[in-house]
Amino acid sequence: MNLVKKQSSAVLILLICLSGFLAVAIGAFGAHGLKKIVSPELMVIFETGNRYHFYHTLSALAAFLLLQQSLVLESPNKSKTYLKVATWMFLLGILIFSFSLYALAITGIRILGAITPIGGVSFLIGWISLGVGSFYLFVPKK
Repeated sequence: MNLVKKQSSAVLILLICLSGFLAVAIGAFGAHGLKKIVSPELMVIFETGNRYHFYHTLSALAAFLLLQQSLVLESPNKSKTYLKVATWMFLLGILIFSFSLYALAITGIRILGAITPIGGVSFLIGWISLGVGSFYLFVPKK
């Protein structure tokens, strides 16, 4: 693997680890601090954002690990492309979906929920890309 790929892989794994760290820290904030000051309805919204944050951090990690395997195995470029897209779409989805729900729950400003579906679409693209990339990774070369 060349230096550029190693550096971009290092950045990507750091972002995934940061996402996991933030999921735990934000979840703790919600459970121990926010629960006392927001309505139960807003707390449910916050918890939904946190749950999806956790799920998709793990999904980004899985896509990243499959991407690394595709680089080592010198898999078809289609596999690498789809797995890279999956990883980034999961991270983008977390940023838009989860963080818009966090902001909505903390501030109570409903308009912040308007961008949440964009994050949901990012998650969907991530899942499709993960499936297609994994398919190309494991299909025997002709």
